[in-house]
Amino acid sequence: MEPLFLLPPEYQALRESVRALAESKIAPAAREVDEQARFPQEAALALQNAGLAAAHVPEEFGGEGADALGVVIIIEEVARVCGSSSLIPAVNKLGSLPLILAGTAEQKQRWLTPLAQGKGFSYCLSESEAGSDAAAMRTKAVKKDGGWVLSGSKKWISNAGESEFYTVLASTDSSKGSKGISAFVVEKSDSGVSFGAHEKKMGFRGSPTREVYFDDVHLSADRMLGAEGTGFALAMKTLDHTRITIAAQALGIAQGAFEVAMNYSH
Repeated sequence: MEPLFLLPPEYQALRESVRALAESKIAPAAREVDEQARFPQEAALALQNAGLAAAHVPEEFGGEGADALGVVIIIEEVARVCGSSSLIPAVNKLGSLPLILAGTAEQKQRWLTPLAQGKGFSYCLSESEAGSDAAAMRTKAVKKDGGWVLSGSKKWISNAGESEFYTVLASTDSSKGSKGISAFVVEKSDSGVSFGAHEKKMGFRGSPTREVYFDDVHLSADRMLGAEGTGFALAMKTLDHTRITIAAQALGIAQGAFEVAMNYSH
């Protein structure tokens, strides 16, 4: 029976390349990473050296310029051997996509370039009592001295503490509900940024999931992505682009589990 779908040759070559790297550089440490709940540094280094940790970054900023299909192939093949490691490229795309969609040329140069060089980028939307419910968002940014003061916290943030950069959604005008949400780039080194304890999870144990705290973090005006009040719409556009990466991750894990079961049965 003829296959219903075949990847173009360049994507098939990418799959074969990522699979070889995943099996030789990532798979050997996968069990230890999960058992010890430690960040897969070996995988991070291997992916970075191969240009796969943030392959979606445009070439002009030092990335590979990979399209959506290329990125999901990378994530799927890494997830096949280690779910935690697949979150490195997945989270880097999720965290930086608001910057790609709404950032100025100067902002992209400032943060996409180091991302392509190995600095991680996480995404801070969810809170204890607010996720997609913008009206319930308690993290806020208040104008001060030509910039903003950010206060609050975000929950369940993937690769928190490992990433250098964070896209943070905050209320800048609570009276406007979802139209009063704005997006900011926060750096790990900013004064007032701290991290909570590692969540104890059933899976993805090598990818740290932590709370991120913002204790009166002073941000200059150029930290805002897009116009004031457009953050929630930007967050939803970001999720539209990145849901497929989580589907690819699930597919890769399922493929890996199937192969382990098949080999065991033989």
